[in-house]
Amino acid sequence: MHKTLEFPELLRLIDERATAFRAVIAAAPSLDLPVPTCPEWTLSDLVQHIGEGRRRWAATVAAGPDATSRTPAEGDTVAPQEREALLAWLAASTELLLAALREAGPDQGCFTGWGYTQTPHTAGGVARHQVQEIAVHTYDAQLTVGEQASLPVEVALDGVEENLFIASFSTSAWPHKPTAFDFHATEGRSWRLTVDGDGARTTRLPATGQDPDAAGFSVRGTASDLVLYLYQRISVDSLQLDGDRGLLDLLWAWEPEDWA
Repeated sequence: MHKTLEFPELLRLIDERATAFRAVIAAAPSLDLPVPTCPEWTLSDLVQHIGEGRRRWAATVAAGPDATSRTPAEGDTVAPQEREALLAWLAASTELLLAALREAGPDQGCFTGWGYTQTPHTAGGVARHQVQEIAVHTYDAQLTVGEQASLPVEVALDGVEENLFIASFSTSAWPHKPTAFDFHATEGRSWRLTVDGDGARTTRLPATGQDPDAAGFSVRGTASDLVLYLYQRISVDSLQLDGDRGLLDLLWAWEPEDWA
Protein backbone atom coordinates (compact mmCIF):
# COMPACT_ATOMS: atom_id res chain seq x y z
CA MET A 1 0.00 0.00 0.00
CA HIS A 2 1.34 3.40 -0.97
CA LYS A 3 1.60 5.92 1.83
CA THR A 4 2.08 9.61 1.19
CA LEU A 5 4.12 11.18 3.97
CA GLU A 6 2.26 13.89 5.86
CA PHE A 7 3.79 17.32 6.45
CA PRO A 8 4.79 16.67 10.11
CA GLU A 9 6.52 13.46 9.00
CA LEU A 10 8.46 15.36 6.35
CA LEU A 11 9.66 17.87 8.93
CA ARG A 12 10.67 15.04 11.25
CA LEU A 13 12.65 13.36 8.50
CA ILE A 14 14.40 16.59 7.52
CA ASP A 15 15.52 16.92 11.13
CA GLU A 16 16.56 13.25 11.38
CA ARG A 17 18.60 13.24 8.19
CA ALA A 18 20.22 16.58 9.08
CA THR A 19 21.14 15.15 12.48
CA ALA A 20 22.67 12.10 10.79
CA PHE A 21 24.63 14.40 8.47
CA ARG A 22 26.03 16.34 11.42
CA ALA A 23 27.04 13.09 13.12
CA VAL A 24 29.20 12.22 10.12
CA ILE A 25 30.79 15.66 10.11
CA ALA A 26 31.46 15.51 13.84
CA ALA A 27 33.31 12.21 13.51
CA ALA A 28 35.07 12.77 10.18
CA PRO A 29 38.87 12.62 10.46
CA SER A 30 39.17 15.50 7.99
CA LEU A 31 36.86 17.79 6.06
CA ASP A 32 39.32 17.74 3.18
CA LEU A 33 38.30 14.21 2.17
CA PRO A 34 37.09 14.01 -1.44
CA VAL A 35 33.43 13.03 -1.87
CA PRO A 36 33.39 10.14 -4.37
CA THR A 37 29.79 10.75 -5.44
CA CYS A 38 30.22 14.51 -5.90
CA PRO A 39 33.19 14.97 -8.24
CA GLU A 40 35.57 17.82 -7.35
CA TRP A 41 33.88 18.34 -3.96
CA THR A 42 35.45 17.78 -0.57
CA LEU A 43 33.49 17.08 2.59
CA SER A 44 33.96 20.76 3.41
CA ASP A 45 32.27 21.73 0.13
CA LEU A 46 29.38 19.40 0.95
CA VAL A 47 29.00 20.99 4.38
CA GLN A 48 28.88 24.45 2.81
CA HIS A 49 26.25 23.28 0.32
CA ILE A 50 24.05 21.76 3.01
CA GLY A 51 24.22 24.70 5.40
CA GLU A 52 23.98 27.55 2.92
CA GLY A 53 21.35 25.74 0.89
CA ARG A 54 19.03 25.21 3.86
CA ARG A 55 19.33 28.88 4.81
CA ARG A 56 18.43 29.96 1.29
CA TRP A 57 15.48 27.59 1.17
CA ALA A 58 14.34 28.93 4.52
CA ALA A 59 14.36 32.45 3.11
CA THR A 60 12.57 31.32 -0.05
CA VAL A 61 9.78 29.62 1.88
CA ALA A 62 9.45 32.63 4.18
CA ALA A 63 9.19 34.95 1.18
CA GLY A 64 5.84 33.41 0.29
CA PRO A 65 4.14 32.64 -3.00
CA ASP A 66 5.21 35.85 -4.73
CA ALA A 67 8.94 35.08 -4.60
CA THR A 68 10.32 34.13 -8.01
CA SER A 69 13.79 33.03 -6.95
CA ARG A 70 15.72 31.95 -3.93
CA THR A 71 16.36 35.05 -1.85
CA PRO A 72 19.43 35.42 0.36
CA ALA A 73 18.92 33.99 3.83
CA GLU A 74 19.46 36.13 6.86
CA GLY A 75 22.47 35.23 8.96
CA ASP A 76 25.89 34.01 8.01
CA THR A 77 25.90 31.78 4.93
CA VAL A 78 29.58 30.90 5.13
CA ALA A 79 30.48 27.79 7.12
CA PRO A 80 32.81 28.37 10.10
CA GLN A 81 36.14 26.59 10.13
CA GLU A 82 36.20 25.44 13.75
CA ARG A 83 34.40 22.09 14.14
CA GLU A 84 32.15 22.93 17.10
CA ALA A 85 31.07 26.21 15.54
CA LEU A 86 30.53 24.43 12.23
CA LEU A 87 28.19 21.89 13.80
CA ALA A 88 26.24 24.65 15.51
CA TRP A 89 25.97 26.50 12.19
CA LEU A 90 24.63 23.38 10.49
CA ALA A 91 22.08 22.83 13.25
CA ALA A 92 20.95 26.44 13.03
CA SER A 93 20.66 26.15 9.25
CA THR A 94 18.29 23.20 9.60
CA GLU A 95 16.23 24.94 12.26
CA LEU A 96 15.83 28.03 10.06
CA LEU A 97 14.40 25.80 7.33
CA LEU A 98 12.12 23.90 9.69
CA ALA A 99 10.85 27.10 11.29
CA ALA A 100 10.04 28.61 7.90
CA LEU A 101 8.20 25.46 6.82
CA ARG A 102 6.22 25.28 10.06
CA GLU A 103 5.23 28.92 9.73
CA ALA A 104 4.19 28.52 6.11
CA GLY A 105 2.29 25.26 6.44
CA PRO A 106 2.09 22.65 3.68
CA ASP A 107 -0.34 24.46 1.37
CA GLN A 108 1.31 27.87 1.09
CA GLY A 109 2.50 28.65 -2.43
CA CYS A 110 6.25 28.73 -2.81
CA PHE A 111 8.94 29.09 -5.44
CA THR A 112 10.32 25.58 -5.97
CA GLY A 113 12.83 25.77 -8.79
CA TRP A 114 11.06 23.15 -10.88
CA GLY A 115 8.65 23.75 -13.71
CA TYR A 116 5.24 22.24 -14.35
CA THR A 117 5.48 18.80 -12.77
CA GLN A 118 3.43 16.34 -10.76
CA THR A 119 4.62 18.01 -7.53
CA PRO A 120 2.88 21.21 -6.37
CA HIS A 121 4.64 24.54 -5.96
CA THR A 122 4.01 24.69 -2.24
CA ALA A 123 5.91 24.64 1.02
CA GLY A 124 4.81 21.02 1.33
CA GLY A 125 6.40 20.23 -2.02
CA VAL A 126 9.61 21.93 -0.88
CA ALA A 127 9.60 19.95 2.36
CA ARG A 128 9.20 16.69 0.49
CA HIS A 129 12.12 17.51 -1.80
CA GLN A 130 14.29 18.69 1.10
CA VAL A 131 13.98 15.28 2.75
CA GLN A 132 15.50 13.72 -0.35
CA GLU A 133 18.20 16.33 -0.85
CA ILE A 134 19.44 16.04 2.72
CA ALA A 135 19.10 12.24 2.72
CA VAL A 136 21.10 11.77 -0.47
CA HIS A 137 23.82 14.15 0.69
CA THR A 138 23.95 12.34 4.03
CA TYR A 139 24.60 9.19 2.01
CA ASP A 140 27.39 11.09 0.19
CA ALA A 141 28.95 12.08 3.51
CA GLN A 142 28.67 8.58 4.99
CA LEU A 143 30.26 7.06 1.91
CA THR A 144 33.11 9.57 2.13
CA VAL A 145 34.10 8.45 5.62
CA GLY A 146 33.71 4.76 4.83
CA GLU A 147 30.40 4.09 6.55
CA GLN A 148 27.96 1.52 5.20
CA ALA A 149 25.49 3.90 3.62
CA SER A 150 21.88 3.59 2.53
CA LEU A 151 18.70 5.63 2.83
CA PRO A 152 16.11 4.81 5.52
CA VAL A 153 13.26 2.82 4.01
CA GLU A 154 10.51 5.40 4.61
CA VAL A 155 12.68 8.12 3.10
CA ALA A 156 13.62 6.02 0.10
CA LEU A 157 10.10 4.78 -0.67
CA ASP A 158 8.87 8.35 -0.87
CA GLY A 159 12.01 9.37 -2.70
CA VAL A 160 11.46 7.14 -5.72
CA GLU A 161 8.08 8.73 -6.37
CA GLU A 162 9.24 12.25 -5.51
CA ASN A 163 12.10 12.04 -7.98
CA LEU A 164 9.97 10.60 -10.77
CA PHE A 165 7.22 13.17 -10.18
CA ILE A 166 9.68 16.06 -10.64
CA ALA A 167 12.58 14.90 -12.79
CA SER A 168 10.67 12.59 -15.13
CA PHE A 169 7.63 14.64 -16.08
CA SER A 170 7.14 16.34 -19.43
CA THR A 171 4.39 17.56 -21.72
CA SER A 172 6.72 17.32 -24.73
CA ALA A 173 6.02 14.41 -27.04
CA TRP A 174 8.25 11.36 -26.63
CA PRO A 175 10.01 11.09 -30.02
CA HIS A 176 10.02 7.30 -30.09
CA LYS A 177 7.52 4.46 -29.96
CA PRO A 178 5.35 4.79 -26.80
CA THR A 179 6.55 2.64 -23.93
CA ALA A 180 6.75 2.44 -20.17
CA PHE A 181 9.44 2.02 -17.53
CA ASP A 182 8.56 0.23 -14.30
CA PHE A 183 10.37 0.79 -11.02
CA HIS A 184 9.84 -1.94 -8.43
CA ALA A 185 11.00 -1.55 -4.83
CA THR A 186 11.63 -4.84 -3.08
CA GLU A 187 9.75 -3.38 -0.09
CA GLY A 188 6.54 -3.79 -2.08
CA ARG A 189 5.84 -0.59 -4.02
CA SER A 190 6.00 0.03 -7.75
CA TRP A 191 5.71 2.94 -10.15
CA ARG A 192 5.29 3.22 -13.92
CA LEU A 193 6.84 6.01 -15.99
CA THR A 194 4.88 6.22 -19.24
CA VAL A 195 6.33 8.03 -22.27
CA ASP A 196 4.27 8.69 -25.40
CA GLY A 197 2.93 11.48 -27.58
CA ASP A 198 1.57 13.29 -24.51
CA GLY A 199 4.94 13.40 -22.80
CA ALA A 200 6.08 11.62 -19.62
CA ARG A 201 4.22 10.99 -16.37
CA THR A 202 4.44 8.62 -13.44
CA THR A 203 1.67 6.59 -11.83
CA ARG A 204 1.61 4.22 -8.91
CA LEU A 205 1.20 0.55 -9.73
CA PRO A 206 -1.02 -1.60 -7.53
CA ALA A 207 0.62 -4.37 -5.55
CA THR A 208 -1.43 -6.94 -7.43
CA GLY A 209 -2.69 -7.17 -10.97
CA GLN A 210 0.43 -5.70 -12.56
CA ASP A 211 0.97 -6.36 -16.24
CA PRO A 212 4.74 -6.93 -16.64
CA ASP A 213 4.39 -7.13 -20.41
CA ALA A 214 3.14 -3.54 -20.59
CA ALA A 215 6.55 -2.11 -19.67
CA GLY A 216 9.36 -1.96 -22.18
CA PHE A 217 11.91 -1.95 -19.39
CA SER A 218 11.79 -2.54 -15.64
CA VAL A 219 14.18 -1.87 -12.80
CA ARG A 220 13.98 -3.67 -9.46
CA GLY A 221 15.91 -3.12 -6.24
CA THR A 222 15.62 -1.80 -2.74
CA ALA A 223 13.97 1.60 -2.50
CA SER A 224 17.29 3.04 -1.35
CA ASP A 225 19.11 1.69 -4.40
CA LEU A 226 16.36 2.97 -6.72
CA VAL A 227 16.71 6.48 -5.29
CA LEU A 228 20.49 6.35 -5.45
CA TYR A 229 20.27 5.25 -9.08
CA LEU A 230 17.83 8.04 -9.95
CA TYR A 231 20.23 10.53 -8.35
CA GLN A 232 23.12 8.95 -10.29
CA ARG A 233 24.92 7.74 -7.18
CA ILE A 234 25.06 4.10 -8.28
CA SER A 235 25.04 2.34 -11.63
CA VAL A 236 21.86 0.83 -13.01
CA ASP A 237 23.85 -2.40 -13.26
CA SER A 238 23.58 -2.60 -9.46
CA LEU A 239 19.87 -3.30 -9.92
CA GLN A 240 17.83 -6.12 -11.40
CA LEU A 241 16.97 -5.25 -14.99
CA ASP A 242 14.43 -6.66 -17.41
CA GLY A 243 13.57 -5.64 -20.97
CA ASP A 244 15.16 -3.67 -23.75
CA ARG A 245 18.21 -1.87 -22.31
CA GLY A 246 18.24 0.41 -25.35
CA LEU A 247 15.01 2.02 -24.13
CA LEU A 248 16.74 3.17 -20.96
CA ASP A 249 19.51 4.72 -23.04
CA LEU A 250 16.85 6.59 -25.05
CA LEU A 251 15.25 7.86 -21.84
CA TRP A 252 18.49 9.23 -20.43
CA ALA A 253 19.35 10.82 -23.79
CA TRP A 254 15.96 12.50 -24.12
CA GLU A 255 16.02 16.25 -23.46
CA PRO A 256 12.49 17.66 -23.81
CA GLU A 257 12.17 21.43 -23.65
CA ASP A 258 10.22 21.40 -20.38
CA TRP A 259 12.31 18.74 -18.59
CA ALA A 260 12.61 19.76 -14.94
